[in-house]
Amino acid sequence: MEEKFWKDHCVLLNKDEENELEIFGYKTHGCRKALCIAGYILSCGALLLLFYWKPEWDVWANCIRCSLEEADVVLLRTTDEFQRYSQKKVTWIDLSTLALPVGRNSDGPLVADKDSVINRAVMKPQLKMRCIQVQKIRYIWDFSVKEFKKVGSLEDSNTCHSIHHKFGAGLTREEQKIRQLVCGPNAIEVEIRPIWKLLFKEILNPFYVFQAFTLTLWLSQGYTEYSVAIIILSIISVGLTVYDLRQQPTKLHDLVEEYNKVQVTVCTKSEGCEELESCYLVPGDMFLLDGKKLALPCDAVLIDGSCIVNEGMLTGESIPVTKTPLPLVESPMPWKTHSMEDYRRHVLFCGTEVIQVKPMGRGPARAIVLQTGFNTAKGDLVRSILYPKPVNFKLYRDAFKFIVGLSVIGMFGLIYTVCVFVSHKKPVADVVAMALLLLTVAVPPAIPAALTTGTVYAQRRLKKKKIFCISPQRINICGQINLVCFDKTGTLTEDGLDLWGVIPSEGSRFQKIHKFPSSTPLPWGPVCGAMASCHSLVVLDKKIQGDPLDLKMFNGTHWEVEDSSTAQDGAGALDTCIVRPGPKASNAPVEGIAILHQFPFSSGLQRMSVVSQKIGEEQYDLYMKGAPEIASSFCRQDTVPANFLKELKTYTSQGFRVIALAHKVLNLGKDVDVSNLKREEAESGLVFLGLLVMENRLKQETKPVLRELAAARIRNVMVTGDNLQTAVTVARHAGMIHMGSKVILIEANEPEGSAPASIAWQLAEDCKENTAALCEVCANTEEKITLEGETCNYHFAMNGKSYQVIIKHFYSLLPKILVNATVFARLSPGQKSSLIEEFQKLDYYVGMCGDGANDCGALKMAHAGISLSEHEASVASPFTSQIPNIQCVPELIREGRAALVASFAVVKYLTLYGLIQFVGTALLFWQLQIFGIHQYLIQDVIITLLVCLTMSLTEAYPKLAPYRPPGQLISPPLLLSITLNVCFTIIMQTCGFLLVKQQPWYVVLAGQRYGSPGNQTVSPTSPGENDTSSGAQSTVLSYEDTTLWPLSSINCIIVAFVFSKGKPFRKPIYTNYLFSVLLALQLAICLFLFFADIDAVYSGMQFLYTPMIWRVYVLLMLLVTFCVSFFTEDVILQNKHLWLLIKSCFGYQSNSQYRKWQRILQRDPNWPPVNAEDFAAKSTDEIYINPTYKYSDED
Repeated sequence: MEEKFWKDHCVLLNKDEENELEIFGYKTHGCRKALCIAGYILSCGALLLLFYWKPEWDVWANCIRCSLEEADVVLLRTTDEFQRYSQKKVTWIDLSTLALPVGRNSDGPLVADKDSVINRAVMKPQLKMRCIQVQKIRYIWDFSVKEFKKVGSLEDSNTCHSIHHKFGAGLTREEQKIRQLVCGPNAIEVEIRPIWKLLFKEILNPFYVFQAFTLTLWLSQGYTEYSVAIIILSIISVGLTVYDLRQQPTKLHDLVEEYNKVQVTVCTKSEGCEELESCYLVPGDMFLLDGKKLALPCDAVLIDGSCIVNEGMLTGESIPVTKTPLPLVESPMPWKTHSMEDYRRHVLFCGTEVIQVKPMGRGPARAIVLQTGFNTAKGDLVRSILYPKPVNFKLYRDAFKFIVGLSVIGMFGLIYTVCVFVSHKKPVADVVAMALLLLTVAVPPAIPAALTTGTVYAQRRLKKKKIFCISPQRINICGQINLVCFDKTGTLTEDGLDLWGVIPSEGSRFQKIHKFPSSTPLPWGPVCGAMASCHSLVVLDKKIQGDPLDLKMFNGTHWEVEDSSTAQDGAGALDTCIVRPGPKASNAPVEGIAILHQFPFSSGLQRMSVVSQKIGEEQYDLYMKGAPEIASSFCRQDTVPANFLKELKTYTSQGFRVIALAHKVLNLGKDVDVSNLKREEAESGLVFLGLLVMENRLKQETKPVLRELAAARIRNVMVTGDNLQTAVTVARHAGMIHMGSKVILIEANEPEGSAPASIAWQLAEDCKENTAALCEVCANTEEKITLEGETCNYHFAMNGKSYQVIIKHFYSLLPKILVNATVFARLSPGQKSSLIEEFQKLDYYVGMCGDGANDCGALKMAHAGISLSEHEASVASPFTSQIPNIQCVPELIREGRAALVASFAVVKYLTLYGLIQFVGTALLFWQLQIFGIHQYLIQDVIITLLVCLTMSLTEAYPKLAPYRPPGQLISPPLLLSITLNVCFTIIMQTCGFLLVKQQPWYVVLAGQRYGSPGNQTVSPTSPGENDTSSGAQSTVLSYEDTTLWPLSSINCIIVAFVFSKGKPFRKPIYTNYLFSVLLALQLAICLFLFFADIDAVYSGMQFLYTPMIWRVYVLLMLLVTFCVSFFTEDVILQNKHLWLLIKSCFGYQSNSQYRKWQRILQRDPNWPPVNAEDFAAKSTDEIYINPTYKYSDED
C-alpha cells in the first residue's frame, strides 16, 4: 500500500533527459497554513525568509503529502548531485470557455489526432485539465498514465503517413483554438524583471541578510564610519550584480523578440488560407512557404517542396543547408526513425532563415508545425542560457563550511563573553551587545564577496585577450582542468580544405593523379561531371555559397553556376540549378548540366548524390560523393580497383581528407518526375570514378599549444567527425601521439544473428614499421611529457560506431580504454557529449574546444567549453574566443589557476583577519575593554578592505606548471596554514598582553590618555580630556590596548604578504604594483601611528604613551612572527616535494577514478590487448544507450 502511494506521490518528469526532475504531490492543509501565518507574524518575517531560502520546508510545513492526481502544489527536485528544490502551483485550463460546438462533451476525442495527449488529459464533462509550468515548458496531467506530459509539440509516435494525412490539409478552426489554449502562445518570451524585484531578490541573499544583522549591531555600538563604508561597498556590489542580472535577459529578449512577430500564411481545414501572426501558431498547423525570405518562428517539418536554409544560429556555420520534404511512405515506424536517414533534413528549425524555396510543381511549399515556443530548437538554446547547469565546484561549498566553522568559533566567543561580563555583573543590554559583537568579529561577512573578486579580475584580463565569458564562476574551475578535448577541423586544423588532387579510376584501375593547382584544366569526363554537379551550392546575392568543401571542389573545375533557370521537362517547369563550363575550363562536348534533384548529405549516411541531365540530352545521370568506404559499397565491385584500400590508406595516413566519386546512368524514360525517385533504388550499381584528395593543414599555433599542455601534464584528446586514419595522422603531426608511441585501433561490432557483439584490438600498421631504435630514442622525451603516474606508451583510437557498441555491450571496458584513448573519429554530436560525460565520471576536469554546432552539446557538458565561433550558437558555451585558434586554451587554464589561487589566498587572509581581531578583542574583553572605533576602522577599511580589493590583481604566471593548484579549501596544507598562523597570533598577542602588565611603568586601567614621552610614570592630567566621555576612556584606554593594536594590525599586513604567493601559478607579488604600494603604505601608517609622539594622533587613536624600548619590543615580536610565518608558509607548506614525500611515507594515493584505473592497468600484464578479439556475454542487457542525435555532424 505504502509502495503504491509513493509511486502515485512521486514520479520522474522528462525521464532520461538533460533536465530530468523528480516531482512530488502535496495538498495545502488549512490548519498548517494558519499555524505558518502565525509563525511569520511572531518571528517578524524570519520564518518567511527561511522558507524563501528553503522552498521544500515551505511545502512540508504548509501541505500534506498526497498523490499527484490530487495535488494542488508540486515540489520539484533535480536528479543531479545538487538536488535543488523548487515548488509550483497546479493550475487549471478551462476549455469550456471556448464555446465548442455541441457534441464535444460526448466520449469522442477532443482533437482529431487520437494519439494526442490533449485527449487523454481532459476531464469530461467539465472540459478542464490540470497543468504546471516548469522552466518555461508547460506540462498537462495525463490521466491514462498518471503523469505530467509536455505539451507544445506533435507526438513523436506519428508515422510519415499519419503526419501527411492528419495534418496535411491543416487543422480545423476549433482544434486550433483548443491547441492555442492548451499549448500557449508560440513565443519565446524572455521576461525582463523589474529592477525592484531583482534588487529584492539580491538583498534577500543569506550573505546580505547576515551582513545587515552585523551592520545593525555595529551601528548600535556607534561604529558608524566602517559601517557606512561597508554599506557603500554593498550598495555598489548589489548595484553591479543587479545591472549584470538585468543585462543578460535584456540582450536575450532583444535577440528573440523578432521571431515572435513573424507573419505566416496558415491554412485551416475547409476554410482556406489566411495570414496570421506567428504567436498564434500551434503544433499541427500547416503553413505555406511562399518564396519570401522568412525567419522561422517555430520548428516545422517540410511535407511539400524543398528549401534552402541558413542554420548559422544553431550550428555556428553559415552554410546553406538544403531541406527536403518528408516522404509519404506507409511505414509503421515513427517518422524520426522510419529509415536510417537523418530526420533533421526534413525539419526547419526555429530561428533559422529560409533563403530560397523550391516548390515541387504542386503549388507552394508546405510545412507542418512540429514544436512551438520554448519546445523549439531556438527555445532550447534560450532555456539553456536562462537555466544554466549548476557548477559543481567544491570551492563554493567549502567556503560555506568555512563560514560555519568560523561561526562555531564565534559561538565559543559568545559564551566566553557572556561568562566574563555576567561575572562582572554588567547590564544585560551590554552583555548581549558585546557577545554578539565578538560573534560577528569571528565571521568576516566579506568571504563570499571576496571569492568573486579573483574571478572578476580574471574575467577582465580574459576580455583583453579576446576571450569572453558568460559564466564567470567557471573561471575557477578552469584552474583544475587536466584533460582537454579538441575538435579537429577548424580547431586544430585550418577551417577550409584545399583541393590537392584527383585520382581518376578507369577499367577498375587508378590512373595518373591530376594535382591542383595545375596549369592545365581538369579534362572533361565523368570525374569532371561529378565535381561540377555533385554539390549543394546555391547562388545567393550573385555569390556562390555553400559547404566550403563543395566550393573548393567546384572551383577546381572552373565551371560556373547559373541559378533559377527552368529545364524543360514533362513534369512542368522545375526550379533547377544549371552549371556551365567557364572560360578557363577544359573544352567539354556539353553546353551545361542541369541539377534536377538532390539527395542531400547527412552525417548518418556520410554521402550525398544528385540527379542531373546534360542540357539538350534526354539521358539522366546520378552522381555520388561521400566517405570512400561508404561510396565504394554502392559501386559495382568490378569497377572498384583491387588496390582501393591500399591507395586510400596511402593518403589518409598522410593526413589528407579523401572523398570518393561515383556515377550511374539512370534509365528513367521520358516525362518522369525525378523528385519521386527512391534514394535506395537510385543509389545502387554505381560505377566507381575515383578519389578526390583534399588537404587539411594544421594551424600554426596547434603544435606549440599542444606541446605546452602536454608539458603541464594536461591530457589532449581529439574528438572529430572525420575519418579515423586521417584523425590518427593529424594527432601524430600535432604531437598528441608521439613518434615512438603505439596506436591501437579498437573496432567493435554489434551482434549479428547468433554471433555476440565483438571488440577487436588492432595495432596500427604505421606503428609496426617504427624501428626499436626509434622507440628507444623517443622513450626519454616521452617520459618527460607523459602524465603523472602514466608510464604507458600506447594510445587507443576508435570511431563513433565502435564507441556506441562499447557503451552498449562492453561498458566495463570503457574506463580502461578512456584512461589511454587519444583519438575518437566519426563521432556524432550526441556521442561527443556522452564521451565528455564518461571522462567526467572518471573524475577528470574536462575542457572542450570546438568551433561548430556539432560541438554545442559537448561545449555545454564540459567543465569549461570554449567555442571558437562568434556566432550566437556559441552562447551555449561558457567561453567564446574571438581569436579562432587554440591558444585560448592554455590562456584560460592559466587565468583559471591564478583566479583559484587568488580566491584561496583571499579566503585564508579573511579568515586570519577575523581570527586575529577575535583573539585581540577576546583578550581585551577579559578586562572589560574593547578596541577603539578608529582602531577598528584602520584595521577594517585601510588594511583589510584594500587588501581584499587588490590582492587578486596579481596576473597569471606565463608558464603552466606541471601540476594543478589544490582544488579544495578544506585540504591539509590550507587548514594547517590557517591553524599555524592562528597559533602564532595567539602566542604573540598573549605574550604582548601578559608582558605589558610586567613592565615597571604599567598602570592598571589608567584614567589618563597619554603621558609625556620622557617620563616612565604617567602624569596626572592631560590635555583634551573632554574629547571623549569617561565611559569611552574606561572601555578603550589601556596599555594592553595600545600594545595589542599594533600587534594585530601589522599582523594583518604580514599575513596579507605571506599569503600572496607568486610562482608557480601567479607572477611575483612585486608585479602587482598597487597591492605592493598599498602594503608598504599601510605598514608606514601603522608604524607612524604607533611611533608618532603627537598628541592629536594619540588622542584620535585613543592610545597611551609607552616608552620607546617597549615599542621596539613590539616590533621585534612582529618581526619574529613574520619570519616564522613566512618560513612555515613558503618553505614547509608550499613545498610540493615535501608533501609528495609525506604522501609516499604514509602511502597516500589519489582517490580519483582515473588514477585508480591507471594503477590497476600498470599492474595488469595482459593490458593493453594487441591483435586480439573479445566477445560480449550472451546477455544483451543494454547498460546505457546514448542519445546520438542533435546538431549537425559535419566536422
